[in-house]
Parts: sequence; C-alpha cells; structure tokens
Amino acid sequence: MQVSNLAYGTVMFLAQKDIGPEGSEFGKASPIGWLVLVALVVVVLILGWAFHRRYSRLNRRRMFAEAHGIDLFDEETLDKAMAEAGVLDQRKKLWI
Repeated sequence: MQVSNLAYGTVMFLAQKDIGPEGSEFGKASPIGWLVLVALVVVVLILGWAFHRRYSRLNRRRMFAEAHGIDLFDEETLDKAMAEAGVLDQRKKLWI
C-alpha cells in the first residue's frame, strides 16, 4: 500500500514542532486580562442585583394585585391602589 505524496506532506506538516514564543515570558498573562475578568465579574454582579430588584418589585405588585383583585397590567389603577395603601415603591427606577 503506497501513501500519496499529498497525504505524506500533510502528515509531516501537522507533525512539525510549532515554532512560537518560548522562554521565561511564555504563557504569562498581562494585567489587562485581570482587568477584563474583574470588569466582567462586576458587570455580572450589577446585572444580577438589578434583576433581583426588578423581580422583587414585580412579585410585590403581583401579590398586591391578586389580593385586591386588580389586573397586574393595569399600571395606573395598581399604582393608585398601592399608593392609597402606602406600599407603593417610590424609589427611582434604574437605567438597567
């Protein structure tokens, strides 16, 4: 069985030692990598906090609406009823 020149050349090309950076600096990460990782962690934490806040607010509104027989998606009526009951959340809404 004879191996074609193309197959032999392909195998020899893939088997070559990869010539690249070597020495004491090989494989070390730069400080920019840490900065990117820390920034991503901060973004994920902020998004998680914002989601929790919005979800909690929606859950409070849903429970109040069900208890008082108000449609959850009728925001004006629900806001008015919650304000009269003194449980309306008046905090500024986030931009997230």
